[in-house]
Amino acid sequence: MDLRLRGLRRPRRIIAAVAAVVVLAGAGTWTAVASDDAPPVHHADQVMAVNGVRLDTSYFTSGDSGRRPAVLLGHGFGGTKDDVREQAEDLAADGYAVLTWSARGFGRSTGKIGLNDPKGEVADVSRLIDWLAKQPQVQLDKAGDPRVGLAGASYGGAISLLAAGHDTRVDAIAPAITYWNLADALFPDGVFKKLWTGIFFNTGGGCARFEPALCAMYERVAESGTPDAAARALLEERSPSAVGDRIKVPTLLLQGQTDSLFTLAQSDAAEKAIRANGAPVDVDWIAGGHDGGDLEASRVQARVTSWFDRYLKNDKGADTGPAFRITRTGGVDSTDGAALLRGASDDTYPGLTAGDRSIALTGREQSFANPPGASPPAVSALPGLGGGGLSQLSSLGVGVSLDFPGQFAAFTSAPLTTDLRVTGSPTATLHVKSTSEDAVLFGKVYDVGPDGRQQVLPSQLVAPVRVEGAKAGKDVTLTLPAIDHEVDKGHRLRLVLASTDLGYASPAAAATYTVSLEGDLAVPTAAAVSTAAAPLPSWVWWLPLAGAGLALALLVTGRRRTATPAPDPELAEVPLQITDLSKKYAGGDRYSVRDLSFRVEKGQVLGLLGPNGAGKTTTLRMLMGLIRPDGGEIRVFGHAIRPGAPVLSRVGAFVEGAGFLPHLSGRQNLELYWQATGRPAEDAHLDEALEIAGLGDALARAVRTYSQGMRQRLAIAQAMLGLPDLLILDEPTNGLDPPQIREMREVMIRYAAAGRTVIVSSHLLAEVEQTCTHLVVMDRGRLVQAGPVGVIVGSGDTLLVGTATPVEEPLAEKVAALPGVASAVPTDDGLLVRLDADGSAQHLVAELVRLDVPVQSVGPHRRLEDAFLTLIGGSA
Repeated sequence: MDLRLRGLRRPRRIIAAVAAVVVLAGAGTWTAVASDDAPPVHHADQVMAVNGVRLDTSYFTSGDSGRRPAVLLGHGFGGTKDDVREQAEDLAADGYAVLTWSARGFGRSTGKIGLNDPKGEVADVSRLIDWLAKQPQVQLDKAGDPRVGLAGASYGGAISLLAAGHDTRVDAIAPAITYWNLADALFPDGVFKKLWTGIFFNTGGGCARFEPALCAMYERVAESGTPDAAARALLEERSPSAVGDRIKVPTLLLQGQTDSLFTLAQSDAAEKAIRANGAPVDVDWIAGGHDGGDLEASRVQARVTSWFDRYLKNDKGADTGPAFRITRTGGVDSTDGAALLRGASDDTYPGLTAGDRSIALTGREQSFANPPGASPPAVSALPGLGGGGLSQLSSLGVGVSLDFPGQFAAFTSAPLTTDLRVTGSPTATLHVKSTSEDAVLFGKVYDVGPDGRQQVLPSQLVAPVRVEGAKAGKDVTLTLPAIDHEVDKGHRLRLVLASTDLGYASPAAAATYTVSLEGDLAVPTAAAVSTAAAPLPSWVWWLPLAGAGLALALLVTGRRRTATPAPDPELAEVPLQITDLSKKYAGGDRYSVRDLSFRVEKGQVLGLLGPNGAGKTTTLRMLMGLIRPDGGEIRVFGHAIRPGAPVLSRVGAFVEGAGFLPHLSGRQNLELYWQATGRPAEDAHLDEALEIAGLGDALARAVRTYSQGMRQRLAIAQAMLGLPDLLILDEPTNGLDPPQIREMREVMIRYAAAGRTVIVSSHLLAEVEQTCTHLVVMDRGRLVQAGPVGVIVGSGDTLLVGTATPVEEPLAEKVAALPGVASAVPTDDGLLVRLDADGSAQHLVAELVRLDVPVQSVGPHRRLEDAFLTLIGGSA
């Protein structure tokens, strides 16, 4: 799981060249980056001594020597200043002086992590503003007071808000997907959000990397499962809400809809407080969030830049957008499987309760159990285990939640007679009784299909509530998560109260809860929100004209979308055939893959080799249907590969490593993953996959106790679930020690032994030589050689020439130019010489003697590394 939440950036084509001269200026290193549509951006790195710590900073400027406003860009938790570099370069090219820094405890900066402590990280920002005030490029409002804005996502968004409350020199802010009250975010309604909090402390490098008070607080709450008053106070003093009455600058709030960490309620509270101070506030609900989805980087950064243009440059003509904008997901792009996004807006922010509509629910009083140890828990969002994929699925109408029988109560509406758009936080009043003094419930509203079986939990969000004094019975008004979701006519709404949730801590003691309804479900509709409610950006007007022009061009040229080719029966038993495959990325100056053809048979373990930039990853992405080729085709068991092709169900892949829930066992993680796919349990072939992976008794242990090698094998087992006929592994031995690498080798060999096929991309040539039966060698996007390992390694056209002294490059070039020689590459032992069809060893030796090469021995090479270097001509 990556919490860095990299800077949301606007696209700008940057020429891949840096100024030829690097100038050292003081403690900083200056470089200049050229762009095809903007002046060069100058960049200086400097480590500053600030408030007793050292902060790693970068400073970006462009253009002439005139003064301009400044922007401070903060990074996400677990990240560094490098995560926002591209955004910094873009803002600098747009006429800002931009300063980025790695916060305390991250990157090269020293100090303990304080979760934006006012005396730590917030005070650091004030010292950075002091520094900006002394720079000749920065515009000043008065001596020591630069014109400055702050932006950032998550952790960096919170520091933007906090700095505005603590330092009156801040002039505008644009925080994204962040918190207003950290105690409310991590302890909502008195319930401990254990999974996200644990991820925070692990991502930070462990408890010891934090300020001692924070470490002690986390350990105390994690052990008890219940946040106390001292824990709340500690987090609240580090929250923007603590200085909410002092934030009086123009604020653009960008909050994520698929976010179980910092929900829409956080930005709602921020909007109310800052607007009450008289400051301009716009709110933008983006499609993604900490649980994944589309962060809309290009659009968001463009809006942030416009916001600063208006409030830092004082450009009254800058279009800052509507007061409220929301991105809605509507269907899937048939060309690439991506969710289709469209915007809706209003000229005022509606809040979370606008246009409430009452929906009657039916259901008797119901009793259900809080199981001993709160296990098994219900499943909603899964931080650290592909949460983004689940959130995206829910936005597309696919249900992936899990409630256990006997552990929840449900109340359901009649079928809706019209479509219903829910925008905001539904509420419901319930009467709760418990056999224990306190009860913890998790409320959620499902969209239930006409058949009553398919149900979708919008954005995978739940609302926890702690009910104190529940033993005597108590009325509770439950505020459910804020969502934007379309419920179709004929569907029902179902209110579910569960006793457990995977992301939260529930009481460990067994109890029985009894819940009854005390009224209707109030559903906010925000009816005024519509696309036409606010001025539209200029592209809305020219895009249809451009589309019409494109349609005309397609008509004239006769280009048409073609249907998916029919299966080829002659290839029905062939795991993979690639024919004349080509791919060139937009804006690229060369093909990443060009005219690539090869075939893989059943039972083979194929090694895909090539230097960096050879096109291996692009080939694998096309094979998995993630991107479309520009030419040629890929067929898996005779079926042409397209995004979403049904035959991809026969393909398993391990590409970037899997995220696992550390407190669950290996087996539980795999079972949970398979449940999330929605496929029948018997199709998982779990036991077979586990036997091949060879984890043994470790499957019953918590994943947090696993070594790196065991985690890697568990990830491979996850890719093997369902026993796919074709298994793709990208660098499966990364981070493993030699014994673990040997174990991974055995896993791959065992998997292919049953007649299945494995394709492995790896830079460990010695392992490939011992593991793979066949090889495909690529260089610069093209096929260099394909065939059995033994043939390639032992091919007689490559000779190892041992020499008494190292061979210099000019002499090697002379050898390469000899008749009958295809290539010659210097090695530590001499030369690797590949002969062409006209070459011979005898003729080569004679020519080497003529050139005064100090030959000691000549023989065929036998190592894959030698063959690889020869085949690619040393370009690795």
